[in-house]
Parts: sequence; C-alpha cells; structure tokens
Amino acid sequence: MAPDDDILELARELLATEARALAMLVETLDADFVSAVRLLAGCQGRVVTTGIGKAGIIARKIAGTLASTGTPSDFLHPTEALHGDLGRVAAPDVVLALSNSGTTREILELVGPLKSIGARTVALTADPDSPLAQHADVVLDYGTVTEACPLGLAPTTSTTVMLALGDALAMAVLKERRFTPEEFARFHPAGHLGKTLMKVSEVMRRGDALPLLPSGSSLARAIDVMTSTPGRPGAVLVESADGRFAGMYTDGDLRRNLLDGADGQLDLTRPIDELMTANPVTVGPDDLVGAAQRLLRERRVDQLAVVDGDSRAVGLLDIQDLLDIRLFT
Repeated sequence: MAPDDDILELARELLATEARALAMLVETLDADFVSAVRLLAGCQGRVVTTGIGKAGIIARKIAGTLASTGTPSDFLHPTEALHGDLGRVAAPDVVLALSNSGTTREILELVGPLKSIGARTVALTADPDSPLAQHADVVLDYGTVTEACPLGLAPTTSTTVMLALGDALAMAVLKERRFTPEEFARFHPAGHLGKTLMKVSEVMRRGDALPLLPSGSSLARAIDVMTSTPGRPGAVLVESADGRFAGMYTDGDLRRNLLDGADGQLDLTRPIDELMTANPVTVGPDDLVGAAQRLLRERRVDQLAVVDGDSRAVGLLDIQDLLDIRLFT
C-alpha cells in the first residue's frame, strides 16, 4: 500500500500536467479555431461528432453540449456508421472527428464515405500531419501532449484537452449564433436552470386569480377580495381610477395593523389607500423567474406585483407559485 503522501503527490502531478496542457492550448488557438466555429455556426444540417474509445466518450459529451446550447447535434459511433448508420449523415452536416493520433482505423474508414456524402469534416487531433488531418476541411491541432497516466499510456491529458477544446467550440458557436437565455430555457424545461429562465408571465396569477381592488375601497373589501380570489393569494393589488397600479396590501400588513391598533381593534371602513404600500417592489411580465426569485429572497416578501410597461397590474407572483414549479425548496 502506497503512503498517503505518495498518493497525494501523484494526484497533484497529474492535475499539474493536465493544467499545463490546457495553458499551452490557450496560447496555440489560431485562425483554424475561428474557421471551425464559423463552419459549425453556419451548419445548415446537424453537427455530427464521432470518435472511438475514450475519444468517443468525449465526442458524446461535445454533442450533448452543442445540442443543449442550440446547435442540432448527434453522436455517431464509427463502427455502427460503417454498418449502416452513415445514413444519419447528410450533405449539409458537419462532422467533428476526434482522434488523438489521427490514425484511428475506424475513423479513417469514414473519411471516404463522408466525402462522397458531401459532409464537411473538422478534425480534432494532436497531429496536424496525420491521415485524418490531411483529409479534413478544418484541423484543430492541439499538439503533442504528455499523458498524465504514470505509465504514459491511458488517455488522460489528451481527453482533457479534447473536452476543453470541445467546450470552447460549443461556447464560441453559442455566441456566434446569438443563443439567448430564453432559448436555453426552452431546451431545459425540467431543470432548475430552465425554470429560473422562464418568464414571470408563464407562472404568474392572472385573470380570475388576480386580486384587483379599486382605489378608495375599504379595508373590509380588501379582506374579502384576498379571501375570495381563487388560490387565496393573501394580497390585493390596488388600481387607481385610470387603471394604473397604485399599491399593494397583504395579509402580513393586516396582521401588523391589528397589532398596532388600540386594543387590537381595526377600523374596517378605513380606505385601503391609507394602509397599502404605495411603492412596493414590482417585476415585469417579461422578467425572468430567477430574478423574481432573488427579489423575494432579498426583500423577504411572499408576493410581487407584476406590472407592465403602462404601469398596469397584470399579474401577481406568489412564492407558492415558485414552490409549485419546485424552484424554491
């Protein structure tokens, strides 16, 4: 059994070796990387990634990252491709082929058929003079790297560099395609990130569930609206005579007013305008749910009025609505 210090030293040296390779990659990016980004961003079909062994695992991950950020992408296993799955590739596609040596037999056997189909090829390899590189339209050459494996054999540094370069490609393509947070949310509807990127209008209360109250109404009327509105929101949004949002009154305000009243008495005939919060924090219907969530946390409130560009109350966002979509836990 190796001493603890030897184990830690091995791990630190491995990480340092991979970090040095990534640092070198930063310095060697050139016009070929830009060409690859333009080719992927302008692809009229799908980006098809391929690789064998560990490189294939990295190729799958790159395809997943591209697909989740707006670039239609699939992984194609080289062996399966040679036995019929090449039918998945069409002329408008771009193939991103990963091979550290550039001599992987299964990948090289795809070169001719891909050219006959008409698809363009980007090679991601350590050797710019390899057979794969020579037949590719664009070559992303990351240079010879030292594998961090103590035996110098297991793919470690090479796959780390491939993964990082694939991430750089995907993010550059994302920016080139002007991919938006709203589009990201569309591709991640079930995840936490996707939910924070939903618009407030998608989850707010509206219509019959919106507790609106005319300015000048009594406190008694406000309590009635709070309790009779479907969903019992525990708040009312007060509208001025011209339909603009004037203020907000909540059941929390009601409790505070009761505690402040003489002998716990409260005049239910008082106009709501005297008791409401006249300038509460609000959100817009097009604001992101994640931003509204932060406001609820920071202000320690349970409801937010949703007000449009004409200063009209169009919705109410209740903390319960975020619980319903499991955004708050």
